[in-house]
Amino acid sequence: MKQRVVIVGGGAAGFFLAANIYADNQDVIIIEQARQPLQKVRLSGGGRCNLTHACFEPHELVASYPRGSRELLGVFSRFQPADTIQWFENKGVMTYTDDEGCVFPVSDSSLSVVDVLMREASRNGVEVRCGVTVKEIVKTVDGFEIKTDKGVYISDIVVITTGSSRRMWEVTAKLGHNIIPPVPSLFSLVCRDNLFRDLAGTVFANSEAAVPQLKIRQSGTLLITHHGLSGPVILRVSAFGARELNAMDCKFDLKINWLAISREDAVELLKFEKRRKPAGHLYSSNIKQVTSAFWKNILQKANISDRLWADLSNENINHIAEYLTNTTLKITGRNTMKEEFVTAGGVDRREIDFKTMQSKIHPNLYFAGETIDIDGLTGGYNFQACWSEAYIISRMIK
Repeated sequence: MKQRVVIVGGGAAGFFLAANIYADNQDVIIIEQARQPLQKVRLSGGGRCNLTHACFEPHELVASYPRGSRELLGVFSRFQPADTIQWFENKGVMTYTDDEGCVFPVSDSSLSVVDVLMREASRNGVEVRCGVTVKEIVKTVDGFEIKTDKGVYISDIVVITTGSSRRMWEVTAKLGHNIIPPVPSLFSLVCRDNLFRDLAGTVFANSEAAVPQLKIRQSGTLLITHHGLSGPVILRVSAFGARELNAMDCKFDLKINWLAISREDAVELLKFEKRRKPAGHLYSSNIKQVTSAFWKNILQKANISDRLWADLSNENINHIAEYLTNTTLKITGRNTMKEEFVTAGGVDRREIDFKTMQSKIHPNLYFAGETIDIDGLTGGYNFQACWSEAYIISRMIK
């Protein structure tokens, strides 16, 4: 069967392209392996769908992409979060921004996003065929042959928007494209240190995490879990160090500054507490954003028994301050977050013209979304790359 455009992949990028493709186009189809399209959109944000992030300056926005920041600068200069918000609101999906800068539909339901994408694709005459598995794509003199388990499609233009599909990376490699080996990004860390005893669910609103041997340092909210550490600061560490941490089998030393203050400031804080309540017992106290349970565990970690603040020596204070601002933890593995799972890897960025999102190897072959070696932090950044790249392709296909 002959098609003018075949979009391989019925996810965010594929449907946003279909929703924006010129309405007078004929013979445009989406083929999707799953029985239901837009699966990741449906599940994202716990079913709320974090559409994008409220960062409207491209130079600032690209800082949240561990891989692809240079290439995305031009992409976001043409279609950025403000355009995404306007597009969805023009289609009836009103949005709001939370305290973290994440943008959600007012409905707090991903179905609002799914419905509008499917509606606009249908309005543009794009046919969706689910349950179709692509086996091979062959470049021909006149276009492409897309060989599937449901037959062969002939097309003038192919757009690959299949996300982190290893099978489709193999198909793309046979077309001559280099695939950067994928590794996990955005994961929490496994740590069995006794400091975390009975502390699952404890949050530090402002902390710092560093991997000294990789010269990675990030700041933000940290969460102690049943398995170790998570939260935005840990996800940022995992994203910016994804490839190196994978090479280390995710076994490394992590430095934590629980208060995100200097050691000297921590010493002064402790001395102030000593002056303020000299007759108070250490174990029944807590300071700053530290919970009582964590404070007690820190004291035990520092081998300091319960005593009065007045009995705390300068050496004791220095010891506690060191643990509060420079705890060394042994990380022994990773826990991927299924709802936020992202890979670092994919089609080599050097083989794509980011002015058009077209392959530099084969004319009329385009890429968008996580199939490319581009990934962002959690918080709507990965969807924004999908929307922007797909929109650019929609302007190219006329």
